Amino acid sequence: MTHYRAWGSVPRSVAVIHGGPGAPGEMGPVARELSAIRGIFEPFQAATSVPGQVGELAIQLVEQTSLPVVLVGFSWGAMLSILYAAKYPSSVEKLVLIGSGPLDPAYAGAIMETRLGRLPNEERSEVFALMKDLNDPSVQVSPVDLARFGDLMALADSVDPLPAEPSGFDLMPAVHRQVWEEAATLRASGYFLEKVRSLTCPVVVFHGACDPHPVQGVVEPLTRAGIDLRVHLLPACGHIPWMERQARDLFFDLLKREILNTSQC
Repeated sequence: MTHYRAWGSVPRSVAVIHGGPGAPGEMGPVARELSAIRGIFEPFQAATSVPGQVGELAIQLVEQTSLPVVLVGFSWGAMLSILYAAKYPSSVEKLVLIGSGPLDPAYAGAIMETRLGRLPNEERSEVFALMKDLNDPSVQVSPVDLARFGDLMALADSVDPLPAEPSGFDLMPAVHRQVWEEAATLRASGYFLEKVRSLTCPVVVFHGACDPHPVQGVVEPLTRAGIDLRVHLLPACGHIPWMERQARDLFFDLLKREILNTSQC
């Protein structure tokens, strides 16, 4: 499998980190847009544990970027970027979190309930069936099934979505199951709340005002930790800002400003 894509010119001082876990290529539209202003590195994570993904990312960034980097993480990729920045603070100039999952476990419980409440009955039943398979280690989930689950979540997460753009890469169900199970356990233990206290770089949060992932679960822990924090709450926007018809242009305009407002511009 391809382990990364590179966009634009060297040096590459911005890295875009996909979510999922196990969704390589989903940050392609963001990488392509940002490559007009900076060299962009788009790594794919294939390790099957949380520490494994942190270590994998560390190797990729050392080999392919000009450190320190601006890390732009989406969803699970935002949470992974926090763990990386906490462990390797001198390697990160700025941390950009897009649609991050909540860091505080108190805000995590209602996410799926909100999503299911936005779906019609037929799609809701399909989600329940897919979730049963995804959570059963004895079931070998196919990339097609995981993609369908992602499509249903995107439907629940969106306000006014643009047509989906294929990533060009297969999803990785084993990575998704193993990494997310571990990550959810770590979050419940307060692990992410502990790690944000080790952040030393500025942090920028992009979050859709209609994202089922509560923005308070991201912003409040960072604020309590005394982080240099800036928050962009995007109106008429769900979980994936670049796929929202009404929010896309504003999102990219603000994101480019944040990227250019760094020392390696």
